[in-house]
Amino acid sequence: MSIVKLGNRQVGDDQPCYVVAEIGINHNGDIDLAKRLISVAVAAGCDAVKFQKRTVGVVYSPEELAKPRENPFGQTNGDLKRGLEFGQEEYEEIDAFCRSAKITWFASPWDEASVDFLEQFQVPVHKIASASLTDDNLLRHIRRTGKPIILSTGMSTYEEIDHAVDVLGKQDLILMHTTSTYPANYDELNLRAIQTMAQRYGLPIGYSGHETGIPTSVCAASLGACCVERHITMDRAMWGSDQAASLEPNGITRLVRDIRLWELSKGDGVKRVYEREVPIIKKLRRVGAAV
Repeated sequence: MSIVKLGNRQVGDDQPCYVVAEIGINHNGDIDLAKRLISVAVAAGCDAVKFQKRTVGVVYSPEELAKPRENPFGQTNGDLKRGLEFGQEEYEEIDAFCRSAKITWFASPWDEASVDFLEQFQVPVHKIASASLTDDNLLRHIRRTGKPIILSTGMSTYEEIDHAVDVLGKQDLILMHTTSTYPANYDELNLRAIQTMAQRYGLPIGYSGHETGIPTSVCAASLGACCVERHITMDRAMWGSDQAASLEPNGITRLVRDIRLWELSKGDGVKRVYEREVPIIKKLRRVGAAV
């Protein structure tokens, strides 16, 4: 593995796990809800929040946008996609709010224009969504920014990941093991792939979880994930496609707490007698017992 610098944090070998609260589209097109979710991430002790950025007319075909789909913004899939998409004004507010709250933010750009849009805010890293892993043109465009890259690998074969790594190069690259089902079943998580990928690629490997619970994401950190990302929501019963696979405020707080407890508890692997054990030795061990 190696070290990748994200803003003022180092991610990789022997570094604390970098915890990302994925807001994505769980803001439901409401900037005030987005700010509330940012505040939840700050209170939980997350290192960063993440959004998604699309140029709707580029990412989706006219046929896809015209499909009937009843939603809070209208009657078509296009109404939904456009209603969920933040623009210049909203991202200026997000940028200012995150600076004030002292938390890093970045996003997953789904097309080249969205990469250029995000660059104006000097984001410290670009996240490539699993759906974009095979989009060579987008990968090359993102690499040309010179920024570190986090690449999610859901619904991808090793051959596809190998090719994406060849396109991007290994400099300042973090791979994220993930399963792209929402929510994911526990028998689909395959957490041991974190270690397999670390051996295969020699890169920092993180974990993007879509399961409903918390312990398996903590297990991912214990298996070596340098970065853990989970979707967050104010209420999993809210309207929206990603809400059910998200953690509520108490959940993301517990996740960060438990990862930090793991980091505190894992030690250095050297067996020793601690000073606080000495009086217990004197109290409990039989006098004159053979050593």
